[in-house]
Amino acid sequence: MPRYNALTKFIIKRPSLVKIFAPLSIWYAKKMGYQQLGLKMEDLLPEEDEITQLALARLPPKEAYDRVFRLRRAFQLSLQHQILPEEEWTKFEDDNPYLSPLIEEIEEEMKEREDLESMAIRKNKK
Repeated sequence: MPRYNALTKFIIKRPSLVKIFAPLSIWYAKKMGYQQLGLKMEDLLPEEDEITQLALARLPPKEAYDRVFRLRRAFQLSLQHQILPEEEWTKFEDDNPYLSPLIEEIEEEMKEREDLESMAIRKNKK
């Protein structure tokens, strides 16, 4: 499953692209509307993926609780056809990745495990 981090890293390495895409990404995040419900971008990742499930299990208890709170509050607001007051919206600066580092770590572990399991051991003949 490709992640958005590869493109982000590519853009961050080039200051001219940062000047173009930073305002665009802020505008896009505001138009998506998840911040008006108090959600973070990674709250929107599909949970059905096996790697995401493992990453969610590795979350620290406080971060897991905060995530569940944000999701429940957003669900309740959605049912009521309301949004949060503007001072409670998720700020762009506070929308930091909390799940992506764990997902990357799990993907690296799975790749390493696959490499080790497919390793062939040969006995040297003398």
